[in-house]
Amino acid sequence: MATPIPSLRWLQGFEAVARHGNVTRAAEALFISQSAVSHQIAQLESQLGQPLFRRVGRGMELTMAGEHLLETVSKALDHIRWGLGRLETYLDAQLLTIVCPADVAQGWLQPRLDALQEAHPTLCPVVSVDETVRYVDQVDVDIVIGRSPLQQADVAERILFEDALVAVHSPAMSLPPGASKGQGRLLCLEVDAMSPTLGPTLKQHFDGWARRGLFDDARLLLDAALRGRGVAVLSRVLAEEALAQGRLHLWSDFAPVPRGPVWLAWAQQPRSALIESVVAHLLSETP
Repeated sequence: MATPIPSLRWLQGFEAVARHGNVTRAAEALFISQSAVSHQIAQLESQLGQPLFRRVGRGMELTMAGEHLLETVSKALDHIRWGLGRLETYLDAQLLTIVCPADVAQGWLQPRLDALQEAHPTLCPVVSVDETVRYVDQVDVDIVIGRSPLQQADVAERILFEDALVAVHSPAMSLPPGASKGQGRLLCLEVDAMSPTLGPTLKQHFDGWARRGLFDDARLLLDAALRGRGVAVLSRVLAEEALAQGRLHLWSDFAPVPRGPVWLAWAQQPRSALIESVVAHLLSETP
């Protein structure tokens, strides 16, 4: 049968005595009486069935069993403190956590953050590109932007925009005269090149082109295109700002490939009015 977990107060008293080496100083740190600390240690030792301290003069010294227990208790209390601190941080009314695919965060969200923060001066957005997060929980995640609906209870969802794959290149890049006939340099995501649906499309459009880079991160692909390393096939949303600024041009011989909608999801009853305002602002940015 598993050993019952002792009271958290007993474990806190034990850890304080072990850290300070003295019941008096431990009691002062915990803002309780010395007798209360001594009682906690006695109760803990009674439940575990072995002594955890030996008296040395006016101090307390850990036994071997106490040293083993302290290692576990210290880690556990540190983890609890960290969790409580994290919870306190995320419950800050001015923090708002948005989970978003990296290419959408780079190409669509980042260019809009300045206007968003100008409209909400106290806002501190926490932007994560961890796509394994697929829920809104109002503590860790307030808003999810993704390429498929969450279909989560008590969560509202709207389509932000339709995306597509496009081919782009730097205006400074010298395209060979025969590029349209298959003599160019191609950059793309590795997952797209290996895709059973998109792979054949790329092969058809860029037959004979030399591969000059395969990437597992769309942001690196964008950077390679901006550096003029070749024609890059990437999401239009990622290239949006660079295209608008003239830092990239569309490769007109490649017909855009529809990539589907990008969704915005948030709690139907958000934890603050600020989140409602941010959602309304983001939705107003849709085409």
